Amino acid sequence: MQLGLSLLFWTATHEPEDPEGNQPQTITGHVEIRDVHFAYPARPDVVIFQGFSINIEAGKSTALVGQSGSGKSTIIGLIERFYDPFKGTVKIDDKDIRLYHLRSLRKHIALVSQEPTLFASIIRQNISYGASDKVDETEIIEAAKLANAHDFISGLKDGYDTWCGDKGAQLSGGQKQRIAIARAILKNPSVLLLDEATSALDSQSEKVVQDA
Repeated sequence: MQLGLSLLFWTATHEPEDPEGNQPQTITGHVEIRDVHFAYPARPDVVIFQGFSINIEAGKSTALVGQSGSGKSTIIGLIERFYDPFKGTVKIDDKDIRLYHLRSLRKHIALVSQEPTLFASIIRQNISYGASDKVDETEIIEAAKLANAHDFISGLKDGYDTWCGDKGAQLSGGQKQRIAIARAILKNPSVLLLDEATSALDSQSEKVVQDA
């Protein structure tokens, strides 16, 4: 019952299509989390953060290091606004993210997770998913090169027309991660989030993905 109530409450208080929300054409990507207190709605007694703050400058890479369960993925969830803190603020470009039109804000953010989502379609479509409708083949290939994916894709019989299978079942873990990174690069986000994107890979695959 508590979980159901929590989900209902979250849905009722988030308005992703609020016409009053700020809809930026561009953002620089400056992220600031200030004095955040947070617990998941389904477990309000388990406090994840008490007064947590971090400042991430635009154009900089920041690594979050900690034990499993320490809240690293929670920070990503707060930046994506999957959840709101019950105290404190999360800002992007010095503006509280609650003041943004949610869908418009997320156009400027890309996430590569530990288990990337690939669709039952060809590699080309998986890379271009979520990008502009005007993306051409040259841009897709360039994104794949930057993600260290072009060489293995070119080595496949059908190249970029290779069928990925359900959830990318026809590809290895490292190959799926590199396709997910290529997708993120093609989106050209102002904020790129990597949520333990290499933790499930062997050492060789991890190095290739990290180089990407």
